[in-house]
Amino acid sequence: MSQLTKVVMDTGVIIEYVDLKGEFHEQAQTVFSTLLTGKLENILPHPILTETYYVAARLYHKLRMENPQLVASKLIEWLYRLPATIIPSENTTLAIETGRAKLNHGLALTDCYVLAASKIYNCRALFKKPEREMVENTDTLKKEYQLLFLEDYK
Repeated sequence: MSQLTKVVMDTGVIIEYVDLKGEFHEQAQTVFSTLLTGKLENILPHPILTETYYVAARLYHKLRMENPQLVASKLIEWLYRLPATIIPSENTTLAIETGRAKLNHGLALTDCYVLAASKIYNCRALFKKPEREMVENTDTLKKEYQLLFLEDYK
C-alpha cells in the first residue's frame, strides 16, 4: 500500500483557494481537489489555522459578506475536520524546530511553523509565492526545506 503524499500549506495557499479572484486560485484549487479526493494529506499547525481565520475574516469583510467572522469560523472548522488534515500535537519538537527556523532565517513565525512541520513530517512546505523575507534566502531555504510555490505552476 502506498503512502499518501503530505504537504504543509501556508495560509496564503488556503486564502487563494477561497478567494475566487486570487491570482493563484486555479493552482490552489488543484491542490484542494487532490486533498479532497484523498490523494494528499495536509499537515496544519494551529498557528496556520489562527492566521487563516484572521486573513479570511478580513477578506470576507472586504467582500462585504454578511457576518465575515462567522464565515471565517466555518472555514476553520471545515479545514480542521477534513479527513485528510493532520493537526500536529503541541509538543516541544515542533516548538523547537519552529524556533530554530525563526532564529536561523528571520521569517514570520507562521512561515517558520510551515517550514518546521515540513521538516518533521519530511514533506513539502507549500506557499503561495516566496514571502518578501524569503526572496533573498530562497536558495538556502531550498537546501534545508522542501519548498514549493503555487506561482511556479501558473
